[in-house]
Amino acid sequence: MKGLLALADGRVFQGKGFGAPGEISGEVVFNTSMTGYQEILTDPSYCGEIVTMTYPLIGNYGINLEDTESVRPFLSGFIVKEANDFPSNWRSKMSLDAYLKENNILGLQGIDTRSLVRHIRDCGAQTGILSTEDLDPDSLVEKARQAPSIVGRDLVREVTCREPYHWSEGPWDLEKGYVCVEHPPRFKVVAYDFGIKRNILRNLVASGCDVTVVPADMPVEKVLAMRPDGVFLSNGPGDPEPIGYAQENIRRLLGKVPLFGICLGHQLLALALGGRTYKLKFGHRGGNQPVRRGEGHEVEITAQNHGFAVDPGSISDQAVLSHVNLNDNTVEGLEYQKFPAFSVQYHPEASPGPHDSRYLFGRFIDLMEKSRKS
Repeated sequence: MKGLLALADGRVFQGKGFGAPGEISGEVVFNTSMTGYQEILTDPSYCGEIVTMTYPLIGNYGINLEDTESVRPFLSGFIVKEANDFPSNWRSKMSLDAYLKENNILGLQGIDTRSLVRHIRDCGAQTGILSTEDLDPDSLVEKARQAPSIVGRDLVREVTCREPYHWSEGPWDLEKGYVCVEHPPRFKVVAYDFGIKRNILRNLVASGCDVTVVPADMPVEKVLAMRPDGVFLSNGPGDPEPIGYAQENIRRLLGKVPLFGICLGHQLLALALGGRTYKLKFGHRGGNQPVRRGEGHEVEITAQNHGFAVDPGSISDQAVLSHVNLNDNTVEGLEYQKFPAFSVQYHPEASPGPHDSRYLFGRFIDLMEKSRKS
């Protein structure tokens, strides 16, 4: 079936639809990872976005039921140069096309993804319409211009869990699959779900944490009643500024328990202490982002997925800059001076991506250990 992508600035791309038919809007972004499309599809941080993969062939190892990062895909649409209909992998249970159909996700293939990505890089991420129904370019461009922006929207409420739940699943075992860690956990952690990825939870469990995941708006009183050793602030989608309830909860937790934030959690922590955030031109999305640690020469290759960043000048009196993006010098990590708290903009759980940054889970353990002794 024929499909069109229309951008708000008037650019139109024609291709072939796959996955579910229909019409959707979203912010059109790109991801530079070569593999890991299943984890990308099921990362709740992509809620409200139409994701373009820069690698030309996607779907060659199919879809399995173990490597999903959440209960279902939350992204609006998926764009590739070529979708493989004949996956080859012993773990594969279905094709990419079948998975998108099953989850009612629109896909588009056969367009010049290099041209689209260069356009986004030059002109910035923007709202688009993906359709297999309305094939009138002028009509779709006008719809894209009228569609809501991702800025100012609370997308966290669309992805957070509704009730608290306990998580005990650990990392992957070649023979057993994902397994529960057998040794007793040392620390009790409450994880705020702003759109949390399962591999974050697996890494917390592997580090010795007993993890309870709670909804994004759970009051501080209920969290503290669980007597946690630490509170984790998860990744999540969209603009952090409208998530005022989370900022207030974090503000009230400061100084009471150690805090560790990733991605949106990093931004919300900065906002809670009076910082500011701003929208990046086209964001950082992929498994190959270089980050410098501290003032030395140590460099981590990191997995990232965000369209907003913290203004370093707005938080300089509260935190020390611990990590910097080497591509554009944006803030990638903060360590707070007055409270036992730290955060990073990137994803140390690396799913998909490299493992350079997994030491950060150990840092969270050390912070809880120190807090327990004090």
